[in-house]
Amino acid sequence: MKVYEINEKVLKYRFGNPIKTDAVLMEGLEIKKSKIDYFEVIKGNIVIFKYKMSLEDIILGLGENLRGINKRGGIYESFCTDNPRHTPDVKSLYGAHNFIIIDGREKFGIFVDYPSKVVFDIGFTNRDYLQIEVSDNNFDFYIIKGDSSKEIVKTFLKLIGQSYVPPKWAFGFQQSRWSYKTADEIEEIAKKFIENDIPCDAIYLDIDYMEDFKDFTVSKERFPNFKKFVEDMRTKGFRLIPIIDAGVKIEEDYDIYEEGIEKGLFCTDEKGNPFVGAVWPGRVHFPDFLNPVARKWFGLKYKKLVDFGIEGFWNDMNEPAIFYSDRGLDKAIKKAEESESKNLDIYTFFDLKDEFINLSNNIDDYKSFYHKIDGKIVNHYKVHNLYGYNMTRAAAEGLEEISPNKRFLLFSRASYIGMHRYAGIWTGDNHSWWEHLLLNIKMMPSINMCGFLYSGADTGGFGGNANAELIIRWSQFSVFTPLFRNHSALGTRNQEPFAFDENTTKILRNIIRLRYALIPYIYSEFMKAVKDGGVYFSPLVFEYDDDISRRVEDQLLVGESIMLAPIYQENSKGRYVWLPEDMLLWKVRDYTDRNFEIIKKGHNYINVELDEIPIFIRKDKMIIIGKHGKNVESIKNTKLDVLAFIENKCLYVYYDDDGKTCDYKDGKYDEIHIYIEKVKDDFKIEIDNRGNKDIKLINFYIVGTNGKIIKKKVEIN
Repeated sequence: MKVYEINEKVLKYRFGNPIKTDAVLMEGLEIKKSKIDYFEVIKGNIVIFKYKMSLEDIILGLGENLRGINKRGGIYESFCTDNPRHTPDVKSLYGAHNFIIIDGREKFGIFVDYPSKVVFDIGFTNRDYLQIEVSDNNFDFYIIKGDSSKEIVKTFLKLIGQSYVPPKWAFGFQQSRWSYKTADEIEEIAKKFIENDIPCDAIYLDIDYMEDFKDFTVSKERFPNFKKFVEDMRTKGFRLIPIIDAGVKIEEDYDIYEEGIEKGLFCTDEKGNPFVGAVWPGRVHFPDFLNPVARKWFGLKYKKLVDFGIEGFWNDMNEPAIFYSDRGLDKAIKKAEESESKNLDIYTFFDLKDEFINLSNNIDDYKSFYHKIDGKIVNHYKVHNLYGYNMTRAAAEGLEEISPNKRFLLFSRASYIGMHRYAGIWTGDNHSWWEHLLLNIKMMPSINMCGFLYSGADTGGFGGNANAELIIRWSQFSVFTPLFRNHSALGTRNQEPFAFDENTTKILRNIIRLRYALIPYIYSEFMKAVKDGGVYFSPLVFEYDDDISRRVEDQLLVGESIMLAPIYQENSKGRYVWLPEDMLLWKVRDYTDRNFEIIKKGHNYINVELDEIPIFIRKDKMIIIGKHGKNVESIKNTKLDVLAFIENKCLYVYYDDDGKTCDYKDGKYDEIHIYIEKVKDDFKIEIDNRGNKDIKLINFYIVGTNGKIIKKKVEIN
């Protein structure tokens, strides 16, 4: 074992000869150290780390995974997995995010940089022990120290690099469904958004836009004159976002297939022939995204769609998902033939049934194909978690070469830490269950801790049938997630904002309008998190370290000023809320209303009607409100409203930039520094405008601790 000091807070322990993942951007200097802090280490063919937890320890992190914000009591497998049934006993989802924080008598973070299976047993087998099991002895093990969870996360995010930033229009509402199959169907969806006066920025193209499910093709039958169609939709205010899948269809005269074969750019089987799996098109080959040549080749193929005017993509099925392989299918068919005419008892029937159930995403298939990495042949199983990451890296690098300095919307289903620099993620094929709304709430801060700031779930649930109340309550939470996309599956009930009764449409219209009015705050807080290496969503413990706040699982902080306490139970007329300090409650029906109530520190029950969104403004904080429009680009915020809850004083930095380019990386952005201070029975306001030429006037609604609203107007020079 070699030990490297990255800085005074981070040590890297290197076991064996790890495969390079590019997750961490800092190398460090080798130092002499023989033991690993905090852990008992058991070495062998696998390596086990054991840590005795104290009663007060909470365990945060693991990004996209099940259960709570505090992961204690669960067992988790870090192995990118296509599993649409996200029940509490599932051990892994689509992402592999091996970062955790122990917050208790000791405070430190752990990152296991290993691209195959890692098991985190956090008090499941033995409630007193955290045990990390790495299924190899070639990996890097990082320990990050700090005085608080918030500090540890900030150090870790600096270690792994700045997060991806989408264009500003990607913070608008987005509508998707598997599947809008034709241009006419999409035209009708767009028409209904316009007729119902509901803002929307993007409509998605799922697999049926393609010709026979082939990547980078468009069906001429269902989408004739695609370039003009994209232009026409853009004129109406909508961008189209096509899906790209990992598997390339095996078909003669299909250029992607032919080129991949000719240049040897697909993953191979043990004999060196292109590996065959099956997904949507049937039999496919998988590009070898761990090969830089294959990565560049595939990434530049996005130009085919960019040339049509496409400005965003979602990468899917890139764990990679495998419906079946020839090996598995032959084995299952043979089992069925052997069972023919037999009297199958419970065990023999289950054996037969399992043979077919286990066709999909079979571990034996993942162990049956290979990558070429730095001239060496490597079994896929050893690098499984890097596949979706590098597919999306290919896309990001390709798009950067195609249109330098232009921001594209890009997000992925599968991911590994490091991919956050290239794209966002969505949380995959969730379900129209209230439990999954709560899971969405709990998952967001964990995802942010691993660098994925641009993220969100399928609002309303992908599988199953959502009722109006679930869509409303879920949308009320998704107002605050950077990716706000309504997405549902083929065969389920339509769940667009206009697909329900008239009153539901009215409520959803107001919710989505609130989202657009909040974009000045949401975008400002998102970009400051990116720029400063922080998070956008955080658990209460990041700011309030009292015993109760440490255990709160269903309330979040959004940026520096807002606390959320979403409604996530059916037929609720309100909920219990823990306030670590006095806060200002704004129950929003219409975002132009200015009705506030001070809620005192402690345990409270608040009444919340179905058409209300409870937003808590923290003490000595403020939020920025603009106006809504049909889409983000149509909004011209020359006037802003500031809503503030002031006991003493507050400084807020409002960030903005062009929303289109990467110039923000070179310091080309605008700020307005807003300072409010209580002076006797009044408030002093100071404005320092640092480059923003759009904002001409700010209307202030300042609430003091006496509950009175003081209104002021300040013109901006």
